[in-house]
Amino acid sequence: MGNENHDFLPELAGQDGPQPGPSWGNPRWPLTGIDAEGDLTQALDPTAMKIAVKAAAEKAGKATDPKAIEEAASDSIRAMLLIRLYRVRGHMAADLDPLGLGNRELPEDLRLEWHGFDGQEDKEVFVGGLLGREWVKVGELAELLRANYCGKVGLEYMHIADVEERRFLQEKFEGPEDVIQFTPEGKRAILAAVVRGEQYEAFLAKKYVGTKRFGLDGGESMIPALEAVIKYGGQSGVREIIYGMAHRGRLNVLANVMGKPYKVIFHEFSGGSANPEDVGGSGDVKYHLGTSTDREFDGIDVHMSLVPNPSHLEAVDPVVLGKTRAQQAIRDDLKKHEQVLPVLIHGDAAFAGQGIVWECLGFSGVRGYNTGGCIHFVINNQIGFTTSPQFARSSPYPSDVAKGVQAPILHVNGDDPEAVTFACKLAVEYRQRFGRDIVIDMWCYRRFGHNEGDEPKFTQPLMYDAIKGHPKVSEIYAARLVEEGVIDGNERDRLAADFVTELEDEFEAAKSYKPNEADWFGGRWAGLNKPADPETARRNIETAVSDKLFDSLGRTLTDVPEDLTIHRTLGRVLDAKRKMFDTGEGFDWATAEALAFGSLVTEGYGVRLSGQDSGRGTFSQRHAVWIDQTDEHKYIPLTQLPHGKFEVYDSPLSEYGVLGFEYGFAMADPKTLVLWEAQFGDFANGAQIMIDQYIASGEVKWLRANGLVLLLPHGYEGQGPEHSSARLERFLQLCANDNICVCNITVPANYFHVLRRQMKRSFRKPLVIMTPKSLLRHPMAKSAAEEFRGESHFRRIVSDTTDIEDKKIRRLVLCSGKVAYDLIEARDEAGLDDVSIVRIEQLYPFPGEPLAVRLGRMTNLEEVIWCQEEPKNNGAWFFVECQIEEALSAAGHDGMRPRYAGREVAASPATGLAKRHEEQQRCLVSMALGLNDGGEAARGGKTAGKKKA
Repeated sequence: MGNENHDFLPELAGQDGPQPGPSWGNPRWPLTGIDAEGDLTQALDPTAMKIAVKAAAEKAGKATDPKAIEEAASDSIRAMLLIRLYRVRGHMAADLDPLGLGNRELPEDLRLEWHGFDGQEDKEVFVGGLLGREWVKVGELAELLRANYCGKVGLEYMHIADVEERRFLQEKFEGPEDVIQFTPEGKRAILAAVVRGEQYEAFLAKKYVGTKRFGLDGGESMIPALEAVIKYGGQSGVREIIYGMAHRGRLNVLANVMGKPYKVIFHEFSGGSANPEDVGGSGDVKYHLGTSTDREFDGIDVHMSLVPNPSHLEAVDPVVLGKTRAQQAIRDDLKKHEQVLPVLIHGDAAFAGQGIVWECLGFSGVRGYNTGGCIHFVINNQIGFTTSPQFARSSPYPSDVAKGVQAPILHVNGDDPEAVTFACKLAVEYRQRFGRDIVIDMWCYRRFGHNEGDEPKFTQPLMYDAIKGHPKVSEIYAARLVEEGVIDGNERDRLAADFVTELEDEFEAAKSYKPNEADWFGGRWAGLNKPADPETARRNIETAVSDKLFDSLGRTLTDVPEDLTIHRTLGRVLDAKRKMFDTGEGFDWATAEALAFGSLVTEGYGVRLSGQDSGRGTFSQRHAVWIDQTDEHKYIPLTQLPHGKFEVYDSPLSEYGVLGFEYGFAMADPKTLVLWEAQFGDFANGAQIMIDQYIASGEVKWLRANGLVLLLPHGYEGQGPEHSSARLERFLQLCANDNICVCNITVPANYFHVLRRQMKRSFRKPLVIMTPKSLLRHPMAKSAAEEFRGESHFRRIVSDTTDIEDKKIRRLVLCSGKVAYDLIEARDEAGLDDVSIVRIEQLYPFPGEPLAVRLGRMTNLEEVIWCQEEPKNNGAWFFVECQIEEALSAAGHDGMRPRYAGREVAASPATGLAKRHEEQQRCLVSMALGLNDGGEAARGGKTAGKKKA
C-alpha cells in the first residue's frame, strides 16, 4: 500500500482510479472481454455462420443449393464443436502416466463418430482460421487435435474467463510452437541434469544404506525443469526465486538446483551439524533444511532461496508467499511483480488434501497478499503414503483445487523430461505476462516407498510390480536421443561415470569438512544478532519519543482533510483524541498503538498490520482507515508520514494461511514491524501448526530469527468460550530457550513501548500479546502523555495503583491482564489497606529478578496469591507457580509458596451464561482478596500455600 491513499488496487486492476461496480467489489472481477462460451459461441455467431456457409457453398460450386448450404453449415458447426471439446477435454486422453496403469482412452465426445463424421475422414470442412486452417480434412483435424491436446502434455485452460489468457495458451499449443523443440545442446543439457538427479540418489543409497532421504527416484525430470525456471525466468526479468517444498526430492533440489555443496550434504548425512558448534540450536533433519545461493544462466544472475520447512505438509506455502511479497516490496517490485518469483513444489496427495493450499491460492488476487502469480509444481506420485487416489480425493486430478482461482493446469508425463521442461518454460512465460498462478502436474512414480525403508507392496503390489520393471527416465530419454542422432550410445554412461567421480571426491572432502559460518544475519539482517545471553532480552531499551514527535503525531492522528466526510461516531472519537493531546491525559489503547506505529514510520521503519477486520478493529477501536461517507474513498492518516511505510490490510478469513504469510514477510524484512491480529484470540487455534512449527521453534531448528507480532484479544467479559480466551497456556507451554516473548498488557503506554521495543532491539523474537477487549475503553486503563516521553520505557511489572507502604503489605496478589482492574476496584471498595496488587505484564521471559527485588521490600509479607480469570488448567498458573516460588526464595521468603485464586478446572475455557460468568468472577476476586464471600476467607500465613484453593 505504501504511504499513499490507495482506494483500489492498480496492481490487479491494471488501471488507476475508481472503477465501475460496487466499492466493495474486487477490481479484478468481473473480467473484461469475457466470452463465457468461448470459441463455440464465436463459431455460432450469425455473422460467422454466414461467412462459413457462403465459403462452403462457393467451394462446392453450389452457392444457391439450400441442401448443400445446410450440409456445409452443419459440417462447420460440428467441426468447431469438436475443436472446442478437444480444448476443454483433450487432457483426459493425454499420455500422462509413465506406468500406463490408468485408463486414458479417448472420451466418446472426442471421437469423430460422436460428431457424425464416422467414415468421413477425407471430407473437407470449413473451420474459418481455427488451428491456422480455413479448410481441413476431418481426419487431419482429428489428428492435429490429438497431437496438440493428447500428447505428453495435457492442458486445462478453458475454465479461465479471460479471453487473452486463453488465447495465449491456445497459441502455445495450436500455433507454430506446438511441437516441443529444443536444440541438440539443450537436449544434452536436459539429459545431463536427469543423469545427475538419478546418480545422486543412487550414490546416497549406496553410501548411506537404509537412511531416509525421501529421494526423487522416478521424478528426476523435475531437475532440468526447475533449471528451466531459472533460465527462462532470468530472461524475462526474474532476479530472485523463492522455493518451498516438502521432503520428496528436497535433497536433490538442494544439491542439483540450489547448488548446495555435495560435501556439506554428505557431512550432514554423517551426523554433522549444518552450522558451527558454537552457534547452538537443536538442528533438524537434513530434508527439512533450506539454503540460499546464486546461479547464473546466459550471463544473468538469479538469487535463490529454499525456505526451511517442517514435517507438516504444505505449511511452508504461505511462508514462501509472505517472504516473496516482502522481497518484492524491498525491490520496489509490487506493481509489476516481475523480479521475485515464488515456486511451490507439492506432493499430489498433499496438494489435494491440505486446506492451506486453497488458502494460499486464495491470496493470488487479494490486495496486500498478491505476489504476481506463483508457479506450483506437483510431483504426482499417483499415491500418497499408502493411499491410492480414489481414497485421497473426490476430483479426477490433485490439481483441481486450482481451478477455483482460474489457474491454468499443465499435466505432463514425467518420463518425458523435454515435455516437463517445456511446461516449466511455458509456466514462466504465462506468469510473467499475466501475473497469475499456474500449476504443473507432473505424473511420475515413487521407485521406492514413502521413504527408502518403507515396503510399498504391502498396499500397492500391482503398481510396484510395474515400477520394478520400468526403465529409468535417463534410459528412456537417452534412447530417444540416440535415435534422433543427438548423442551416441555411450553418452549417458559417460555422463554418469564423470558425475559419480565428482561425488566420490566430495564424499572424501566431507570427512574433514567443518562449517565455519552460520547463515542467518546477512543481507537485510546485517547489524542484527542473537542475544548474547538471556538477560540481554530483558533489559530496558530506549523507546520514549520526543515532545516534538509526540505532538506532531497528535496532529496527524486527529486532522481530517477538507474533502473527507467522516462518520459522526468517528468524529466523536477524534474529538476525544484531540482532548487527550490537549490535556496530556486519558490516552487509550488505540491511540497508544497509533503513536507506536506512527513514531516507527517516522523513524524510517515499516509497519505492516493485517488480520480479520484490522482496518477498523474488531471492537471499533482502531480506525486506522477512515471511509468517506459519501463516496467511500479511503484516508489512512499514518500513510501521510514521511520516511517509513505503513500498511494495514483486512485479510481473507484465514488464520493458518495469513499468519504463515506474515511470518514469511517478517522472515525477509526485519526492518518492518509485522503484526497479525486475530479477530478474537482463540482464532489462533486455526493457525496452531504455524505457531508450533515456525513461530516457537523456527529459530532453534533452522537459525532463522523472526520478529512477528501476534495480537490476540483476550479477557473474560461473559462473551462465551470462544470469545474469552486466546489460550495463553498454549503459548507459555511453548516457551523455552528464550524463543518468544509473551505479554498480557494492561497499560496503553506499556503497549506503546513494547511495540517500539520490538524494532529498537538488536535482535528479533516473535512477540505474542494478549490484547484486551473491555480495557480498550476502561476508565482505569489510561496513560498520561509523560508515559510516552522522557525516560519512560516498557515495564515488565506494573506496581499497584494505590500507594501502599511495602512494610505494610501482608497479602500480595499477583496477576496478569484485565482481572487486575477488577481486583483493584474490589480491594479499594472493601477498604483493604494491606493488600497490594501487582501485574505481570511480560510473562516470558519471566521477570524473576525485578519481581524478587519487589518482594524483598515486603518485609511483613504473609501470603502471595496468583489470581487469574482463566480456569485453573488454563491461563498462566501452571507456568508462573514455580517462577514465583523461585522469586520468593530469592527475596528471602523461604518456604512461602504462591496460592491459586481463580476458576476451577474446566474443559471449556469459559461459560456462555452471563449470570454464571458474573458469579464466577465475583468469587475469584473475593478469593484472591481474602473476602468472606470468596469461599476462601481465612488467611493462612506462610503455610497457606499448602491449602487447597
